[in-house]
Amino acid sequence: MSSETAAPASVSTHILDTSVGRPAEGVALTLSVRSGSGGAWTAHGAGKTDADGRCKDLPALPADTTHVRIEFDTEAYFSSSRHGVSHQHSVNQQAEEQQDAPALRDSGAFFPEVAITFAVKPGEHYHVPLLLNPFGYSVYRGS
Repeated sequence: MSSETAAPASVSTHILDTSVGRPAEGVALTLSVRSGSGGAWTAHGAGKTDADGRCKDLPALPADTTHVRIEFDTEAYFSSSRHGVSHQHSVNQQAEEQQDAPALRDSGAFFPEVAITFAVKPGEHYHVPLLLNPFGYSVYRGS
C-alpha cells in the first residue's frame, strides 16, 4: 500500500503511576506533529487521561506526518490530590526537612513535563505508554 492510499497513522497513550501502583488520572497532554525532521511542530490535539490513565480520543494524524511529540504535564499531576496520600506525605516530609528547597520539591515532580518524540508511518497505530514516578519515567511502543 503506497503512502498516498494508506490510512492515516493514529496515536493513543496511557500513563501508569508506578509510585502508587495505579493509572494516572487527569494528566493533561498535548499532541504535536511535523513533516520531515526539519519541519516546524504544529499543535494537533490535546486531552487528559481518564480514570484508567488512558487518552483514547486523540485525532488521526495528517497524511504527511513523519514525527509526533506528546507532551505530558506531570507537574500538575504530582502536585494534585489525584496522585495519592502516600506521595503527598513524602513531599510534605521533604519540605519540612529542606525549608529552602526549590519549587520543584513542592510539586513533587523532578520532571515537571515529559516530552516524547517518535517517528511514524502512514497506516500504523502507535500506542505509547508512559510509566511514571516522581523521579523517573520510561516509555515504549505498546500495542
